Amino acid sequence: MPIDIRNPGGTPGGARTFLLGLVMIVVGGYLLLDQVQVTGGYWYFGWAGGYGRSFGITLLPLLFGVGILFFDGHSFAGRFLVGLGSLVILAGIIANLDIHYRGSSLFVLLVMLVTLVGGIGLVVRAVMPMERKPDADKPPA
Repeated sequence: MPIDIRNPGGTPGGARTFLLGLVMIVVGGYLLLDQVQVTGGYWYFGWAGGYGRSFGITLLPLLFGVGILFFDGHSFAGRFLVGLGSLVILAGIIANLDIHYRGSSLFVLLVMLVTLVGGIGLVVRAVMPMERKPDADKPPA
């Protein structure tokens, strides 16, 4: 079955509906994400029984791995520790981000959300298969 680009999902004119929905998703998503402020916090592992700042301890596997690789560049243990240390640092950075929605008016928030959700609805409508209705001019058989 060939793909019909002009009528995605079997809906006549679905390409325009899809493109309009896609534009609405991009605009609404941009406006919403533009209002989000991301800041970094301290590395605090309170859930693990720690206290205070604890970034330094996450450097140990990375530093041991680098030291082992300087001694033997083909060492699996050195490569493993460098990879593990890098992943721990990256996970710590992501886990300690604070995300806040900056204040805006209710109207602006509604415009952002309606544009985003309306675009999602249009894209889903454009790609969902729909039955073609029989022509009203033709008598029923």
